[in-house]
Amino acid sequence: MKTDQEPPHLPATRPVALVTGVGRTVGIGAGIAERLAGAGWDVGFTYWTPYDRRMSWGAEAGAAGAVARVLADRGAASAGVEADLAEPEAPGRVFDEVERRLGGVTALVLCHCESVDSGLLDTTVESFDRHFAVNARASWLLIREFGRRFAGPAGSGRIVALTSDHTAGNLPYGASKGALDRITLAAAQELARLGVTANVVNPGPVDTGWMTDGLRAEVLGRTPLGRLGTPEDTANLVAFLCSPQGQWVNGQLLLSNGGFSG
Repeated sequence: MKTDQEPPHLPATRPVALVTGVGRTVGIGAGIAERLAGAGWDVGFTYWTPYDRRMSWGAEAGAAGAVARVLADRGAASAGVEADLAEPEAPGRVFDEVERRLGGVTALVLCHCESVDSGLLDTTVESFDRHFAVNARASWLLIREFGRRFAGPAGSGRIVALTSDHTAGNLPYGASKGALDRITLAAAQELARLGVTANVVNPGPVDTGWMTDGLRAEVLGRTPLGRLGTPEDTANLVAFLCSPQGQWVNGQLLLSNGGFSG
């Protein structure tokens, strides 16, 4: 028997999730997009190739098309949008494009980031500002767009943001992720009138090609399960939070790191 306390079910037509930061097929964002597609969502996603090109792993040729094909195999329509989220106008343009191609967004999953190692004494002003523009300001603007446009049934809206607890040696990344935490947790309160939940997930160290052999060994030694985290580990939690069954988890900063001790 159905009661008023049961969470809303996904609609007969596929709802739409927007996942940011899906620039590589091995990344956490791609893993989340694939998992959501398998759970019945259509998926819009963003990527920014110049960022990957700057990093040690380099740009992955054809990544957006490869992600789209995987999502199609899971039964999902998709819309990939290349966007530099450091630009204040980018979040609005992303939502415009995803809505045009897929419809209104019901879940927003923030996986994008700027992450360049530097500490208190060697971080440049330019790098500091770019970290905050991408990790904090863009996240706020994306959440703002979501809140202004959300028109789904009360209780069906979801926001999930990926964070980090980095501090020393990774100052601008860690500080800007701390700001992201507060922005997202504020959404759990300020968007409550819309029936939108908002949570932050710290996936711990997940090797998507950035770890050295030495760091990999160190992380393994500090993780009770004796293995590295995978994009699928994070994706499973995000999919649950986005599901009707995840509605009662709200306003939380969740660790999903296998017990890793930082």
